[in-house]
Amino acid sequence: MNNVRIAMLGSGFVADFYMQGLANVPGQEVVCAFSQNKKNAATFAKRWAIAEAETNLDKVIARADIDLFIIALPNDVHLPVSLALSKARRNQVCTKPLGRTRAEAKKMLEAVERSGMMNGYAETEVFAPAVVKARDMIEQGGVGKVLWVRSRESHSGPHSPHFWDVAKTGGGAMNDLASHCIEAARYFFGKEQKIVEVMAWGANLEHAKETKAEDNALLMMKFEGGGLGHCELSWTTKGGLDLRNEIHGTTGSIFTDVTRGTPIAAFTSQSAGYVVEKADIDFGWTRPLPEEAFAYGYQGEMKHFVECVRHSSEPRETYKDGYIVNCVLDAGYQSMRHGRWVRVKY
Repeated sequence: MNNVRIAMLGSGFVADFYMQGLANVPGQEVVCAFSQNKKNAATFAKRWAIAEAETNLDKVIARADIDLFIIALPNDVHLPVSLALSKARRNQVCTKPLGRTRAEAKKMLEAVERSGMMNGYAETEVFAPAVVKARDMIEQGGVGKVLWVRSRESHSGPHSPHFWDVAKTGGGAMNDLASHCIEAARYFFGKEQKIVEVMAWGANLEHAKETKAEDNALLMMKFEGGGLGHCELSWTTKGGLDLRNEIHGTTGSIFTDVTRGTPIAAFTSQSAGYVVEKADIDFGWTRPLPEEAFAYGYQGEMKHFVECVRHSSEPRETYKDGYIVNCVLDAGYQSMRHGRWVRVKY
């Protein structure tokens, strides 16, 4: 097969990270950049040396020379774009969360399954090298039976104004960040174990003027095997993205810390350039993160999805996984409203 030819649908923050990840993936070429905004499409295409910039989605979907469509668009357009791709029987990958709600994710899943085409859920966390290594150690029996997984995903707030609008996103900090933690817990416990019940707390502690959504949240998940998942989510944490996991088992523990345990530390009296995602300052004591797209899992997931297209194989993260995450999030928001444990409905 020749290069896998890709259309990048979106021109914002996550699309840039996907392009960084794809830069180190052989056998692929991004041939078209789509954005609803003409200027954004042109700017993105120029930045990444993409041959064509387009604002007509129907025209892009109709192109017979594109092998994979990557949905890197705001949450509120995942559903219509995915349904259009499924109707046209095109291979697709979608960023997290799959839908704003379980109902939206279900429509996307059912449509793509009817199409019979490849679908990939772009959940970076389970492709991050540190997380993949942790799972390898679990599979080798290093920690015995997994009992408890604690994950933290926090930063100082969204990078784009639309994230403050609950109607557009589906929720606040929990909706934005817990998808990573939920899927990490499923990865560590094993996907054969269902999350059966959840308890969540959320509050707006700092951003009442910007949003009605929660800017901090906690999510507890009971697995059917008796284990517990514990997620900490925040839009008010200063100092850059905080991304950590703890896995505790009957015979050992594993810790991953991608952003606070970097191999370089610096003190500068003035700016020395980009430090890390969501860094609040770029001088003083900093912990720069080399090869950010690789460390977060963007390179790993993009390589995997390209290979799946090339070999006509099913990805290890599909829309079914994205749907499950949306089911857990919906139950979490129900728990947040009522202050009690809630059964997860699949």
